[in-house]
Amino acid sequence: STFLANSNIIPASYQRRPENVLVAIDLASRLGLSPIMVMQSLYVINGKPSFSGQAVAGLIRSSGQFSNVEVNFVGEEGKDNWGCYISAERKGKILKGATVTVGMAKKEGWYQKAGSKWQTLTELMLVYRSYTYFGRAYVPELLMGLHTTEEMEDVYDAVTEKGKVVNPFD
Repeated sequence: STFLANSNIIPASYQRRPENVLVAIDLASRLGLSPIMVMQSLYVINGKPSFSGQAVAGLIRSSGQFSNVEVNFVGEEGKDNWGCYISAERKGKILKGATVTVGMAKKEGWYQKAGSKWQTLTELMLVYRSYTYFGRAYVPELLMGLHTTEEMEDVYDAVTEKGKVVNPFD
């Protein structure tokens, strides 16, 4: 971990911090991933490690457990019923994740929260949250109980004035 921590091509939150690198190496080992991939995708919000929604989508798609992984949109864009769900095939069976809608985001308080990306990146937030719910239902071993940064931002006031995730490693 010391050699990686001395590298200047890893994220700043790991540079000269072998203890943080060790956490990333441990998590990477348990997930069967590259430590560098974990370092690029892992954030800590309020002391809790979390993956980006993009990383969760990548974990699901590259797991080898599914074929025909699709993002399926429903409802009418710009309306509360607009949303999406993830579907995939595993062992000949079609699996459907939970449908996430704008209306759900509003009822949960995610949409109107100060600094929320739900208002500006609605489609992307729908997709990321749908992947998260699909992962929780069908491959919880990939997520290992970790939340996504998007979930953590919705729960905690974890953004700065510039809209960046607060990373206590920094």
